[in-house]
Amino acid sequence: MRENKNKECAKNFIYQIIENDLVSGKCTLVRTRFPPEPNGYLHIGHAKSICLNFGLAQDYKGYCNLRFDDTNPTNKHAKYIEAIKKDINWLGFQWNGTVRYSSDYTEILYLYAIKLIKKGLAYVDELSKAQIREYRGTLKDPGKNSPYRSRSIQENLFLFNKMKNGMFSEGAACLRAKINMSSSFIVMRDPVLYRIKFIQHHKTGTKWCIYPTYDFTHCISDSLEGITHSLCTLEFQDNRQLYNWILKNIDISVPPRQYEFARLNLKYTVTSKRCLKLLVEKKIVDGWDDPRMPTIAGLRRRGYTASSIREFCHRIGLTKQNNQIEISTLESCIRDELNELAPRVMAVINPVKIIINNLPKDYNEKLSMPNHPYKSEMGTRNVMFTREILIEKSDFRENITNNDQHYKRLVLGGEVRLRNSYVIKAEHIEKNIQGEIIVIYCTCDLKTLNKHPDDRKIRGVIHWVSAIYGISAEFRFYDNLFLVPNPSNCKNFLENINPNSLTVTHGFVESQNIINNANISYQFERIGYFRIDNSCFQSTHPIFHQIVSLRNISNLK
Repeated sequence: MRENKNKECAKNFIYQIIENDLVSGKCTLVRTRFPPEPNGYLHIGHAKSICLNFGLAQDYKGYCNLRFDDTNPTNKHAKYIEAIKKDINWLGFQWNGTVRYSSDYTEILYLYAIKLIKKGLAYVDELSKAQIREYRGTLKDPGKNSPYRSRSIQENLFLFNKMKNGMFSEGAACLRAKINMSSSFIVMRDPVLYRIKFIQHHKTGTKWCIYPTYDFTHCISDSLEGITHSLCTLEFQDNRQLYNWILKNIDISVPPRQYEFARLNLKYTVTSKRCLKLLVEKKIVDGWDDPRMPTIAGLRRRGYTASSIREFCHRIGLTKQNNQIEISTLESCIRDELNELAPRVMAVINPVKIIINNLPKDYNEKLSMPNHPYKSEMGTRNVMFTREILIEKSDFRENITNNDQHYKRLVLGGEVRLRNSYVIKAEHIEKNIQGEIIVIYCTCDLKTLNKHPDDRKIRGVIHWVSAIYGISAEFRFYDNLFLVPNPSNCKNFLENINPNSLTVTHGFVESQNIINNANISYQFERIGYFRIDNSCFQSTHPIFHQIVSLRNISNLK
């Protein structure tokens, strides 16, 4: 049994099932599998399944197989296979043995199909796809038998062989299970087991022109691999009837068991690969790894860590009830982690220049600043303080009204402290012909380096960057990709795209050291947590993605 079982896991119904199976002797070694279809990139919902299946194998010292569902040769790309393997490894997991494919079992699956035909439990149907759908009935009305359902075993064997040898055109025939067209489970109304597709397969080439369906393949693959607990999301709950029927009727003596859990639905996003693919194809996003995408690749590029995603999956837990998770739950996982680990630096995203009149033009002072306010072990860094510096435009006002009494930043005639530096006072300003402030002229109290003045109280602290040593950079800020909480429920989800999901600004970071350490996530003080974009790295013009905001950024508004 699992060592060091914690109370939270004990509440998880999947863990409880496994505990009971181990105690009763139903199984002695836990074997799970992760069976993605390589037709797109994995998303945050897949991360939940990965953490569950691989996590169970780790906890119980069992095995988790990676098996690609390649039963449909259409739209399968090697790039998706490699991306999926990369995502699993990045999340911190390793599959058991070699990578498996459903197509590894092509010959065995074919023989099992023959077995069902010989038992009178499968037949070749020549209804069209539309007719099959019509004959299947509805939730209220039972289906009706196909006119080809009563074919003899010998005739079905002959016709299935013709299908295999490419003697039917695509869509002209299929193999269906003979179950019950009046079943309350529509999936049991003679489901299709094999269909014809004249497409080259990425592994078997053109050897086969008939391909098994996922429902037929999945349960048999589980059985062949000795999977003990086949875990899937709730939309496959009815399919469990077919899963069990197939295994029973091909005479599997110790069949695996299927269990369902609620899928991960994240507000203001979509997790359907079909929808995600449309976003990519219509160039609404810049690719599968666009930081606005809920894909694992997109989250990684944005700056999310594997540990934060694992923590998110742990926090939301497992239930049998579908619900929508707040994006703030995901954000809090990375924010909590980076609050502890991210070095603090300064960046100005919307700059205005300050000239300190009482400093020489060539003034340069090296100031020592802590890399973390509460962790001295993270050390210090040197930041150059010069006569010309940059601050946020929002950190200065020419004057304030009675409604702005809580404004604690720089005001004309007022003082403010520069972070880890001196107190400055705004003396006068320079504007361009459009009336915009382009320079703020200040004086600096050189007696206040990291000290409070004895004769007055300074109300605010703002961050800054040297105008001489600061490095020009691009900053990308992200909002929800959709305007509605559940875009999947909309008739056309593309009509609810947020036009302001990406905002780009240009400013400065405090030094070249930030660029040189491109694999580190930083907290830009008073702004948020950021990471440099390594996929389009340019040392002369770096791009920073905002991973997540600070808990309270109202002081910048």
